Amino acid sequence: MFVSKQVKLRKMHIEDVELYHAWRNDMDVMFFTNPALDTYALSETKAFVEGVILHSTSSKSYIIEDKETDKAIGITSLIHIDQKNRNAECIIDIGEKDYWGRGVGKEALKLLLDYAFLELNFHRVSLRVFSFNERAIQLYRKLGFKQEGVSRQALFRNGNWHDMIHMAILQQEYMPAQES
Repeated sequence: MFVSKQVKLRKMHIEDVELYHAWRNDMDVMFFTNPALDTYALSETKAFVEGVILHSTSSKSYIIEDKETDKAIGITSLIHIDQKNRNAECIIDIGEKDYWGRGVGKEALKLLLDYAFLELNFHRVSLRVFSFNERAIQLYRKLGFKQEGVSRQALFRNGNWHDMIHMAILQQEYMPAQES
């Protein structure tokens, strides 16, 4: 369930902190996904990983690895898991820029959605994306996400205001697409 053509997902470990720290401080990577866009000390990243990623009861995070080389290339997570209402938000970061544009994000996100809908039996998975991240929006639409709303001018980046787009996919929308 956690392996595709190019990638595999594995649970994040404390040993991944330094690598995640490098991605978290790479402005090219974070420009498209992190609203805060800040730099972090290693101690801050370690505390974040320990508290928010590893020991959270409301999230599941996975390192994305290149299937052939076992090289860690990114992270994907289900966050804000709501068991009662069977929904969660998903996030993905491809931290290794030489893997951008190679389809690994699509494969990793599909693995995560398979897990969410086919194993955890979630009803809904949502996400937020910056309006200028056109490649990500196109990917999400290909996977079946639908736009649900817009937080107008919610992000200030490079001296300009940008919208935050809210998208989601329901289990009943995802399942038929997997059967075809």
